[in-house]
Amino acid sequence: MAEEIIKLEKIKRHFKVGTEIVRALRSIDLTINKNEFVALMGPSGSGKSTLMNILGCLDTPTSGEYVLNGKDVSRLDDNSLAEIRNKEIGFIFQTFNLLPRSTALENVILPLIYAGYNKTDRIARAKEVLGHVQLTDRMLHRPNELSGGQRQRVAVARALVNHPSIILADEPTGNLDSKTSKEIMGLMEEIHKEGNTIIVVTHEEDIARHAHRIIRLIDGQVASDEINKEPVMVSEYQV
Repeated sequence: MAEEIIKLEKIKRHFKVGTEIVRALRSIDLTINKNEFVALMGPSGSGKSTLMNILGCLDTPTSGEYVLNGKDVSRLDDNSLAEIRNKEIGFIFQTFNLLPRSTALENVILPLIYAGYNKTDRIARAKEVLGHVQLTDRMLHRPNELSGGQRQRVAVARALVNHPSIILADEPTGNLDSKTSKEIMGLMEEIHKEGNTIIVVTHEEDIARHAHRIIRLIDGQVASDEINKEPVMVSEYQV
């Protein structure tokens, strides 16, 4: 039987802009199981970024309940949310979000410092995941010495380093050319096969088709939630 990792019930998120109330999310009900590969889609203004922020514990809902890995995180304070983010969620961003003066190894080590690993274990684990994304020979290079694809691989390694419950990827191929995009999606497929739960937020249909389930938002509501019976597979990716 499938095991739930995310359960949203009646999630609403309202913002006050001047005298107006913007209803970004309007009662979202959503369940995602462990080891699912989900694409979250929607046009600008659909609420997908707001939903991503709530799923990633970067924001809390105005009302409703969000249970992540058996824990209600909808009413936690900022410090508690930061701890959940560090332990449970691996983030991959469109703009990579790497520290420019730090090496690939130092960028990947950073979440382990916050998690309280000792120095020996931090270095060993960071080297392990950099090897997993085929960057062993580039780990002492800084971001400006790496290609866009290599930078995104560093970001993927950083996302994986804490053994998170879910990988949340926000437009992970948005700054990459088509060949490199395929490489990154091939890497996502490998990560999924190893048992990770992946949520990719994208506006690109060809990227969404790699997912096994596609959820579309319109006007702050789930417009459709469908199983992708024939997901696109990248048979192999080049480094």
